[in-house]
Amino acid sequence: MACTDNVMRALFLLALFCVMHGEKEESKRIDAKASGPGGSFDITKLGASGNGKIDNTKAVQEAWASACGDTGKQTILIPKGDFLVGQLNFTGPCKGDVTIHVDGNLLSTMDLSQYKEHGNWIEILRVDNLVITGKGNLDGLGPAVWSKNSCAKKYDCKILPNSLVMDFVNNGEVSGVTLLNSKFFHMKMYQCKDMLIKDVTVTALGDSPNTDGIHMGDSSGITITNTVISVSDDCISFGPGTSKVNITGVTYGSGHGISIGSLGRYKDEKDDTNINVKDCTLKKTTFGVRIKAYEDAASVLTVSKIHYENIKMEDSANPIFIDMKYCPNKLCTANDASKVTVKDVTFKNITGTSSTPEAVSLLCSAKIPCTGVTMDDINVEYSGTNNKTMAICTNAKGSTKGCLKELACF
Repeated sequence: MACTDNVMRALFLLALFCVMHGEKEESKRIDAKASGPGGSFDITKLGASGNGKIDNTKAVQEAWASACGDTGKQTILIPKGDFLVGQLNFTGPCKGDVTIHVDGNLLSTMDLSQYKEHGNWIEILRVDNLVITGKGNLDGLGPAVWSKNSCAKKYDCKILPNSLVMDFVNNGEVSGVTLLNSKFFHMKMYQCKDMLIKDVTVTALGDSPNTDGIHMGDSSGITITNTVISVSDDCISFGPGTSKVNITGVTYGSGHGISIGSLGRYKDEKDDTNINVKDCTLKKTTFGVRIKAYEDAASVLTVSKIHYENIKMEDSANPIFIDMKYCPNKLCTANDASKVTVKDVTFKNITGTSSTPEAVSLLCSAKIPCTGVTMDDINVEYSGTNNKTMAICTNAKGSTKGCLKELACF
């Protein structure tokens, strides 16, 4: 009988502990939420530690689950501190509008085993009206893993995690934050509509492979303004299916400049159209404004209604470049077999200096020449002394007005 009593007493105490623990966890969740309309979820009140050593993935995911599950305007607060996290998945749709306010530093774990295959670091899926803002950093800690990137040697290489990926996100905003040293791309948008990227800084060390700044594909209504990008690959790139894009007031400190493409690598790619780039400065970039398509492109697609205006080059290489013979690592299977059409492209008021004699290179396909290319007030001069400013134009048709005579292709 005494034994039975002891067992019953133990079971009672265990049940009481479970109830109290559950109440404590719920209290912690409620504690993290501020009063007032909508709410605020501070990750430190959900157990996160800003010492840069403890894995805070669970706390951040709990904050997302709570914020996304509540109606009204919700805020997830990343306060000052260094918060180490693994792979984060912010999945919608949400009941209300969520803002992620980053004052501190989110650090991406260097343990690649914590990322699923083809996984990204911060992945946001099917969330409308999302805002990511603040003065903090999204630090990919890329230097620890860049040596594992084999993409310079293999056509189908293993992709390292991208830092911030937004898929099927509409009416979103990213502002104020700094993205730095991503393991692969810093920011990617796929199937996004009506997005605003403003006052953002994107930076990676000079020897970082494939650290593209901002890439988008199958997206429309994208605005990028007042942003600074300094990386080791494309600063801003437009993949297939990109339309209605406006880029203004962006400074590019290094990298491969502004690229449409690369295009045609895969089957069934969609057209790029209505892309406008204005009032930008490129400093010592490897390319300036560029359109590139694979020489052995697998897709039939068109690039049209592209407008570059008021672009200043400061010792950038290859300032104006259309490349229909793009073939990285010399792995293309056919020569001059591109199926990509380029038409109605305007270069207007492009000024400054080039670190290469070739200030203009229009390398179009003999099979499908570039047409409707307008060169208006192009005044870019070679900054060296061992050669002269020149243009190389093949299989391109268009008009020239107010350009340096050396750069008059037509």
